[in-house]
Amino acid sequence: MKKITIETKIWEGDWQLVLKTNRLEKLFQRCQHPQSHKVIYVNNVNNIKEVRKSLENLINKEIIDDWVYVEEFADEALNFFGLKKNDFTSGYYYSISELVSIYLTKTDYLLHFSSDSIPMRNIKTSWIDECISTLDSNPQVKVCNLVWDRKYKEAKKESIHEDDIFYYGYGFSDQMYLIKTSEFKKNIYKEVNEASKRYPTYGGELFEKRVDSWMRNYGYLRATYKTASYLHQNYPKHQILKQISVYLNQPTLFSK
Repeated sequence: MKKITIETKIWEGDWQLVLKTNRLEKLFQRCQHPQSHKVIYVNNVNNIKEVRKSLENLINKEIIDDWVYVEEFADEALNFFGLKKNDFTSGYYYSISELVSIYLTKTDYLLHFSSDSIPMRNIKTSWIDECISTLDSNPQVKVCNLVWDRKYKEAKKESIHEDDIFYYGYGFSDQMYLIKTSEFKKNIYKEVNEASKRYPTYGGELFEKRVDSWMRNYGYLRATYKTASYLHQNYPKHQILKQISVYLNQPTLFSK
């Protein structure tokens, strides 16, 4: 059985929603893997001491195995990848957590979900092993993901070919990815491709744009698992405390 790190990140705008509800439990339940190491990356929060209390509580409950304060390793990660903070223009805070995660990950594989993404319920967890098998057997495939937001027809349309399990095509999203860690520890984050200009301009030269450019420049593909989806939903800041309050009386808040 291959070892895998499963991680997500939090920041000031969502840490209470992620850490004070059952969202993490749901996330990890839907990504069950016998050899998984579960980590939370903390990025750009106002009061790390307050956040630490919630994180240590989750460790005590064995919901997570570890947590990392991104700021403590940011310079190390940038130096490792030959990057500087201003290389990202306005995209630094959208990128540094992912880079620190890749830099620190010691397992062969890394499964990432953004804090506002989660696999749908009743998902067959064999998809993780199917993805790992494809990453190992097909050197053209560099990332594996579930279908985004139930858009199965869109995933098929964007693919260039398919088999019984996956759609294969171009593209990369930081909402969710499963990667072979060694491939992403390389100096690959300075590529530019015209097609990658489709990413939001407010994100500057962000992580996902750089990875997309690298993959397109070398003809690398992503494999999209055909029969399962993850959901991505932004939570407006003014709704977060309301969601937490609802959770206290509704433990299936994130059951979709």
